[in-house]
Amino acid sequence: MSLVEEVDLLKKIPLFANIETSKLKLLAFTSERVVFKAGEELFHQGEIGQEAYIVMEGTADVIVDTADGPMVVAQIGKNDFVGEIAILCDVPRTATVQATSDLTTLMISKDLFFRLVTEFPQMAVEIMRVLAQRVQQTTQRAAARNG
Repeated sequence: MSLVEEVDLLKKIPLFANIETSKLKLLAFTSERVVFKAGEELFHQGEIGQEAYIVMEGTADVIVDTADGPMVVAQIGKNDFVGEIAILCDVPRTATVQATSDLTTLMISKDLFFRLVTEFPQMAVEIMRVLAQRVQQTTQRAAARNG
C-alpha cells in the first residue's frame, strides 16, 4: 500500500477525518505497518501498552478475561482503531486482541499519538465518543449474556 493509499484509509477513520492531509501523511510515514497472521495476538490483556493500531485489512477479536474464562466482547475490522485506552490512560491493556484472519495494521507509537491529540483537540473529542460507544456496547453484551 502506498503512502497515498494509507492517507486515504486514515481519512475514512472518524478519529482522523478532520485532520489536514499533510498531517495524515506525516502520521502514515511515521507509523509502522505490522502484519499479524490469523491466531496471533496484537497485544494481551494486562500488558503495558506503548502503541495503538489502525486495522487496514482483516479482522480480529477483542477478548476479555472473565471468571468463566475468555469472552469475545467485540470484533474489529478495516478502519477500526484499537489499543488507545492503554496509552491514553497509562493503564495495562484492558483486553486481548487476536487476529481472526491475516491482519494488516498501522502501528502508532504512544509519543506520536499524544502529539496528534495535542495538536488536534477534535481528536480527543472523537476518542471520547468512540470509547463511550465501546463501553455501552460492552455493557449491553454483558447484560444480554447475564440476562
